[in-house]
Amino acid sequence: MKATIVVILKLVVLIICLSLVIIGQKTVGKLELGLMLLGLAGLLGLLYDYNRKYV
Repeated sequence: MKATIVVILKLVVLIICLSLVIIGQKTVGKLELGLMLLGLAGLLGLLYDYNRKYV
């Protein structure tokens, strides 16, 4: 049960981070750059969490 909740939570975070990058790419400005950087940080965090067990 706990593993399922963690997977669903990671999937939701992935969708949110991808949407931040896509929304930020559509226009030019400091706010959009911040959105893209926030999305990128989230994606890198998910990638780190995935690869942590292999190091």
